[in-house]
Formats: sequence, structure tokens, C-alpha cells
Amino acid sequence: MPLPKNMKTLIIGLGNPILGDDGVGWKVAEGVRRQLAASGKRSSVEVDCASLGGLSLMERMLGYQRVILVDSMETGQSPEGSVKVFPLAALPNPMEGHSTSIHDTSLMNALQAAQAIGESIPKQVDVVAIEAKNVRDFSEELSPAVSSAVPLATRKVLKLLKDKIV
Repeated sequence: MPLPKNMKTLIIGLGNPILGDDGVGWKVAEGVRRQLAASGKRSSVEVDCASLGGLSLMERMLGYQRVILVDSMETGQSPEGSVKVFPLAALPNPMEGHSTSIHDTSLMNALQAAQAIGESIPKQVDVVAIEAKNVRDFSEELSPAVSSAVPLATRKVLKLLKDKIV
């Protein structure tokens, strides 16, 4: 079933902007924010940057019908700077049934828990992931391959905003 055209949507650029390529989500979110502002249209889209995961990220997503997460991803299966778009449900849940920390859990587990207690979780969560390697070294600069992927990832987010499929 299609989602309404002016549904409440949140775009979150994830990562840490002082850990090299881990900050790419923030750069893409900033690009999306600029594009939306330049369009001059009123929008039900909010753009944010965050260094969150698990329970904290779930809390930030509550009350939105749709969320688009933008983040670096280190799979080693694609060339650095590759951009992929997929639903959150396509990611394996590394903590299914348990947690590696007693203080937090995976985003998927957190969303399931919120839904179980009646919270309004997003009906659709999409991920725009940029393949990266340099996500642990202190730097405010992106590697050349990841930096060159920012415009493409920005366009992919904007295209998702136009798509209304679940």
C-alpha cells in the first residue's frame, strides 16, 4: 500500500564526523538539507545528523511514518564509495535474541520493543549506505572515493523522497 505523499519523514545522517569516512552520513544529510532548502517548497521532511544507535536511534525515529538512514558501511564486498539503497529489514540483525551489551540493543530489536509497547514506529525505514574503509582513524576529511560518492548518495536520498512505495 502506498504511503501518503506528505507523510512525516525523517532523514538521519549517521556516523561520527571526526572519524574519517564514518562522517559520510552527515555530509549526505547536509547535501539533502541544502537541496530541500533550495527547492523553496514547504516540506514534511526533517533532516538531522546523529551519532546514535540502538535504543537512542529508535527514540529519535518515533512519531515519523518514514525514516531514511544514511551511513557508512564496511562490508568489504563492494568497492569503496559504492552506494546501496535497501530497506532496514534487509540487514541481518547481529543481536537477534540477545545483545552484545547489557546497555543497548540493535535498532531492529529496539523498534520491535517500541512497537510491542504501542509506540508509533515508522512504517518504512530505508538505508542509504556508502561503502567505506577508513572509519576508525581520527580525521574530519573523507577519503577521495567516499567523498566522490556524496553527490550520488544525496541524489539517492532525494529519489527515495519522491518514491512512495513500501
